Amino acid sequence: MTASATKPAVEAPALPGALDHSRLTYLLGYATSRASIELKKDFRRHLGGPLGLKAVEFSILMLLLSNQDVNPKQLCEALDVSAPNMAITIDRLAERGWVERSRSTRDRRAVIVDLTPAGRDLALRADRIARSMEQTPLQVLTAAERALLIELLFKVARGRREPA
Repeated sequence: MTASATKPAVEAPALPGALDHSRLTYLLGYATSRASIELKKDFRRHLGGPLGLKAVEFSILMLLLSNQDVNPKQLCEALDVSAPNMAITIDRLAERGWVERSRSTRDRRAVIVDLTPAGRDLALRADRIARSMEQTPLQVLTAAERALLIELLFKVARGRREPA
């Protein structure tokens, strides 16, 4: 590995008594984890506390708000959650009156998950809050930088190089 490959692109801020992070700052995973910590704090402040939502619950509500005839397997795949954990989460959302399971009208063997009217109201409210909740932690980025960051992270998530 060359010296430039181990040198961090951005130095972590040094605070009195803070640890030296320089051997980690070249790693995208470390950088995204550090950013995630701040974004999760913001999520808890805006959606976790006030609406009682966990991140996976919020994600499920948004997927159900945007899609029809969603089955639990699709939710598992979209959110990389195991089937048993998804079943528990859907149960919890159902107990709160936000989602319901029903038989698909296309395939009576299939179970689909739908928002209840209360769940739809909650999802719309959460969506409105989410659209502005990241302003504080992302104020260090311009709108163009934020859009580029999101684009690049999704590109990494897809795990393949786009054709030139």
